Amino acid sequence: MQAFTVHKGLVAPMDRANVDTDAIIPKQFLKSIARTGFGQNLFDEWRYLDKGEPGQDPASRQPNPDFVLNQPRYAEASVLLTRKNFGCGSSREHAPWALDQYGFRAIIAPSYADIFFNNCFKNGLLPIVLPEEVVSRLFDEVYGFVGYQLTIDLPRQVVVKPDGSEIPFEVQAFRKYCLVNGFDDIGLTLRHADKIKAFEAERITKMPWLAHREL
Repeated sequence: MQAFTVHKGLVAPMDRANVDTDAIIPKQFLKSIARTGFGQNLFDEWRYLDKGEPGQDPASRQPNPDFVLNQPRYAEASVLLTRKNFGCGSSREHAPWALDQYGFRAIIAPSYADIFFNNCFKNGLLPIVLPEEVVSRLFDEVYGFVGYQLTIDLPRQVVVKPDGSEIPFEVQAFRKYCLVNGFDDIGLTLRHADKIKAFEAERITKMPWLAHREL
C-alpha cells in the first residue's frame, strides 16, 4: 500500500451529499476479480452519457461535459471535496479502489458511511472529516480560484490552504500509523515474518506429521 505522509494536490469539488458506492463505481464493474482498472469507471454514470460495460475503451464513450471531473480546470485532481455521508450504500471495497486508481489521495467531507470510511484507510486513501461550515468555505474557495490546491500533512494532522492557514483534523492513531508507513492488513502481518517462519519451523520439528501432504 502506498504510504501517505504529506500530499499537495488540486481539489475537485463534488457538491453532492449522500453519494453512494453504486455511484462511485456502478455494479456492472464489480464482475472483475482483479483489483485494478477501476479508475476509468469512477462515477461512470455521471462521467459519461452512455452506459458503460467492463472492458469498454473509455475513448469510445461520450463524456458528460457538465460533470466536474470532465472539466479541464479539475483535470488531474487528487483531493476530492464533497458533502456529508459520502460512500453510503453497499459495502463494496471497489469504491476506494476506484477513487485511488483514478488518482485521488484524500477526500474531505463532513461525514462518511462507516464501512466506506474504514475501507479507505485499508487501501491507502485518507478520508478527512471537517465541520460542515469549514467544508462550505472550502467549496467557495475552490469555485473562486482556478487551480486551487491544498496540502495535507498527515503527520501533523493539518490541511494547509494556499494562504498558509491551517485546518486541523482528527485521525485515529493506529490508522495514522498504518497510512504513514504504508501498511495494509497484509503489511502489518509481514512485519512479523521472521517470527512466523520461526514458529512454523519449530512446529514442524515438534510435529513432523504436519508436513505430510497427500498427492
